[in-house]
Amino acid sequence: MSISTPASLVDSDIANFSQVTQPPAPQPFDPGDWKSVRAQFLLSPDLVHLSNFYLASNPTPVRDAITNYRRAFDENPHSFLDDNMFAREEDMLWRSVCAEAAEYVGGQASEIALTSSTTMGLALTYNGLRLKPGQEVLTTTHEFYPHHEAIRLAADKWGATMRSISLYDSSFDFSVDEAIARLRAAVRPNTRVFGVAWVHSNTGVRLPMSRIAEAIADLNRNRDEADRILLVVDGVHGFGVADEDVAQMGCDFFSAGTHKWILGPRGTGIMWAKAENWALLQPTIPSLMSKETSAAWRQDRRPAGPTEAAWVSPGGFFSYEHQWAAAEAFRFVRQIGRKRIQDRIAELNSQIKEGLAAMDHVTLHTPLDPELSAGIVTFDVEGHAPKEVAQILRENRVIANSTPYGVPHVRLSAGIVNFPEEIDLALNVIRSLKSSRSGA
Repeated sequence: MSISTPASLVDSDIANFSQVTQPPAPQPFDPGDWKSVRAQFLLSPDLVHLSNFYLASNPTPVRDAITNYRRAFDENPHSFLDDNMFAREEDMLWRSVCAEAAEYVGGQASEIALTSSTTMGLALTYNGLRLKPGQEVLTTTHEFYPHHEAIRLAADKWGATMRSISLYDSSFDFSVDEAIARLRAAVRPNTRVFGVAWVHSNTGVRLPMSRIAEAIADLNRNRDEADRILLVVDGVHGFGVADEDVAQMGCDFFSAGTHKWILGPRGTGIMWAKAENWALLQPTIPSLMSKETSAAWRQDRRPAGPTEAAWVSPGGFFSYEHQWAAAEAFRFVRQIGRKRIQDRIAELNSQIKEGLAAMDHVTLHTPLDPELSAGIVTFDVEGHAPKEVAQILRENRVIANSTPYGVPHVRLSAGIVNFPEEIDLALNVIRSLKSSRSGA
């Protein structure tokens, strides 16, 4: 049965943090003040927003950039697009997005392709790898639907196979050494790709990608270049949370939407790879960001040279006001500081985990160790289905959800827009469910 927490409980808690979340009077942005950071967002102060993993509210500089670009398009769509997309190289606004993304990942602008989402990036990667019949893509049972499907569709197309393994039995007691041992044991001579999520959205487990990459590198020592195992990473739930340089992580291909933890415009994302790995891909969608591919068409020849990141960036007219405004999102999070963001997200989500772990009617699935988790916390409440718990939380002004997996869990996710008082409110709602267990 569905039981809501008494409104009086929530109303009293709302009073404790309403002053914190109400936007202060307009003043210069102070990236060192979390209240000033929160004031950059239009989030309703009447709600506790604990689904930050989902789709980001955009901060002021991102919203302003979208508005300005949109106005310019509406005033003169032909010239504004032509001047900023197809004229002089130095005026192409997509280059500023690649440059900002490269600064964030610790790589080069030429290593960045622009996409609409993690899903698009994964699909472009697997579809473009030219897998051979008999080769295998190894993945895990912990992947979200788009990653699984990107692999399956590409394997079917190329005549390859896919196989899934479990890296752990208990996410709460996740062991890095055990996960790596399982990976090593699962690799076969025909394994060409290992595809894995940096952060598992059904359990909150964060894999140490550098350790995974080291294991893959060791397995590749006696393999020919054409048979080496490629590491493909769905990075969206670590990107913008963890203070790590993606370009130094050791993966071969990395895909992430920038409309989640990077706080970018909706419908934006990136792919990253080094030049030698881009050369392995066959582009799927014609690009508008490469002079070479369009010149080859005009000259009735094949493009010269190996595939580059720009060749893989999908063409067609995008919502450019969104794509180009993504540069402001990278500037915004870098202004606050990647380490400072990581620490704040770890602090707030540790508060959630520790509070849940102290409740005997709650089963926590996410590791307590911040090194093994990120910004997602999943759990179950005895006597209540996950969707029911999520609904009860929403009825009490806490935005949460249940995970869309075969075995779902309740999911909370604190970000830099949150405060400890909000976490306390959410925990109070969950704590109150102990007395309303089904059959009690």
